Amino acid sequence: MSQNIRTKGAQALAEALKALRTRTMASATILNLQGCEIGDDGAQALAEALKTNLTLTTLNLESNSIEENGGVALAEALKINSTLTTLNLVSNSIGVNGGVALAEALKINSTLTTLNLKSNLIGENGGVALAEALNTNSTLTTLNLENNSIRVNGGVALAEALKTNSTLTTLNLESNLIGDNGGVALAEALKTNSTLHTLNLGVNSIKKNGGVALAEALKTNSTLTTLNLESNLIRVNGGVALAEVLKTNSTLHTLNLGVNSIEENGGVALAEALKTNSTLATLNLESNSIGDNGGVALAEALKTNSTLTTLNLEDNSIWIKGLLAFSEAFKDNLTLTTLHLEDNKTTNDKIMGNIALVLLKSLESKTTLTTLNLGYKSIEDDEALALCEALETNSSLITLDLQSNTIDDNGAQALAEALKTNSTLTTLYLQNNSIGSNGAQALTEALKTNSTLATLDFQNNSVGDNGAQALSEALKINATLTTLDLWHNSIGSNGALALAEALKINLSLTALYLQNNSIGDNGAMALSEALKTNTTLTTLDLWGNSIGDNGAQSLAEALKGNSTLTTLDLWRNSIGDNGALALAELLETNSTLTTLSLGYNSIGRKGAQGLYWVSQTTSCHILK
Repeated sequence: MSQNIRTKGAQALAEALKALRTRTMASATILNLQGCEIGDDGAQALAEALKTNLTLTTLNLESNSIEENGGVALAEALKINSTLTTLNLVSNSIGVNGGVALAEALKINSTLTTLNLKSNLIGENGGVALAEALNTNSTLTTLNLENNSIRVNGGVALAEALKTNSTLTTLNLESNLIGDNGGVALAEALKTNSTLHTLNLGVNSIKKNGGVALAEALKTNSTLTTLNLESNLIRVNGGVALAEVLKTNSTLHTLNLGVNSIEENGGVALAEALKTNSTLATLNLESNSIGDNGGVALAEALKTNSTLTTLNLEDNSIWIKGLLAFSEAFKDNLTLTTLHLEDNKTTNDKIMGNIALVLLKSLESKTTLTTLNLGYKSIEDDEALALCEALETNSSLITLDLQSNTIDDNGAQALAEALKTNSTLTTLYLQNNSIGSNGAQALTEALKTNSTLATLDFQNNSVGDNGAQALSEALKINATLTTLDLWHNSIGSNGALALAEALKINLSLTALYLQNNSIGDNGAMALSEALKTNTTLTTLDLWGNSIGDNGAQSLAEALKGNSTLTTLDLWRNSIGDNGALALAELLETNSTLTTLSLGYNSIGRKGAQGLYWVSQTTSCHILK
């Protein structure tokens, strides 16, 4: 049984302790107090309860303002408790002493398997203490120490512990400044450790010596399957060394080398390794300046490689030769399903667009690629026409990202034609183009017959009221679209009125985003009427729409009878005390709304008090 508590402070603590002690919740195994602000006093009270509780296995205390005293108290409880297996303390401030206390507890505790201490300021001493605990603890399998400033000494101590520990399988040390020395020490540990399968060393100032050392370790290590070195400085030497080991290593299936300055030579070396490697499935080379030659080499490798499914080459200065090479590789490769090529511009946008056209044409015969990201590519109308032709025959692509291009209404019309016949695409990102109302109307016609598209992101396309009205007509017929994002599209009250009418009929849409438009009170009132009868919408985002008290009161009244909406975002509107009090009254009886965002309105003391009092008893999380 799971117990989720969404109230704050003392009220949250009272509910939690009741759950742990009363017979009605005696069988509770999961307690979620995330973001409840229980503080040190609350943590100490919970710790006392844990000493006698015999059922709880998972405790989530993320983001609760727990400091040193609370951390120490929870550590004492772990010395006695014999059922808890997962403890989440992410984003608290237990500090060095809290970390040391938990380490002492781990020397005795024999049930905890997962400990998440991300962002807790445990420092070097806390890291060293936890390392010492790992020398004797025989149950912990997952330890997350991300963003704790354990630095070199903490990293070296943990490396020593890994030489003897035989249970830990996942270790996250991201953002800890362990440096080259820490990286080298961990590499030495990997030569003998036989249980760790996931190691995250992202953002740690590991340079080429650390990268080379880790590569050497992978020559003998036969258990590590995932290695994350993103945002370090292993450079060309580190990249080449890791490429060499990939030729013989047979266990690593995920390697993240994003943002490491491995450059062209590193990219070419990795490409050579992919020709013989038979286990790597995911390779991230984002932002590495591998250039055209590196891109060409990787494309050649894809012609023979039969295991890689995901390749991220975002932001790598891959230009004409590289994209042409990938279009050729698509003809032979039968395993790659996800390819990221966004943000690889030339200074000549039109040249890049023409090469993108060749890439898109190659999709006509590509049968395995399911996700293609071509954002920030300056794809214009000619390229959109090529895409249309490709999508008409392509039978594999399910996600296409074309955000931040220069597609206008003509390009949208071409895409619309493709959607009329394509039967596989489920997600289409078109945000930040220049599609306008005419393009929206064309896509509307496609949505009337398309039966597979589930997500359409139309942010920032100036569709206006006319475009919204056209899309509304499609929503009355379409039965598959579940998410529609119309953020920042100059939609006013008329557009909102049309969408509201559609919501009275539509039975598939679950999320509607209208953030940063101008629907005003009239638009909000129209949507309120729709919410009285709509039974599918769970998320409604009305952030920044000039909605005042009248609109808020209408929404509150409508939601008294609505039993499906769980998230309502009214951030940055013009709601005052009357609107806030109406929403507070709603929360006294509504039991489905779980998140209500009201920040940056014009709510005064009276409205704030009303919301505060209802927040003590409601399960809804009110964001103010």
